[in-house]
Amino acid sequence: MKTVSTKQAPQAIGPYAQGIIAGNLFFSSGQIPLKLDGTLVEGDIEAQTHQVMQNLKAILEEAGASLETVIKTTVFIKDMNDFAKVNEVYGSYFTSHKPARSCVEVARLPKNAGVEIEAVALIP
Repeated sequence: MKTVSTKQAPQAIGPYAQGIIAGNLFFSSGQIPLKLDGTLVEGDIEAQTHQVMQNLKAILEEAGASLETVIKTTVFIKDMNDFAKVNEVYGSYFTSHKPARSCVEVARLPKNAGVEIEAVALIP
């Protein structure tokens, strides 16, 4: 296994890696809407989702993968009423390629974020 770490995404806020490569698969840790300086994005769920996707994209690229090679994502949202808004932003990042996905509502996320997304991707 190989640990993936990039300065193009916020550093982990606990004892875990931004991602792990095992063979030709990449597994990301859940990404919340943190800016590079570690502060939470202010604003609505759309702004938070854009930040999460940008963080995920940066970590995927560091691993040698991309949004186009994502196999599966899991989306955690604090309020299922935000599903349509999160889905709209999420869909703008996965235009031609649509990975498998699960979406669940959770009671709370780290730093009280509104959304968290993790991914599994193929490394070509």
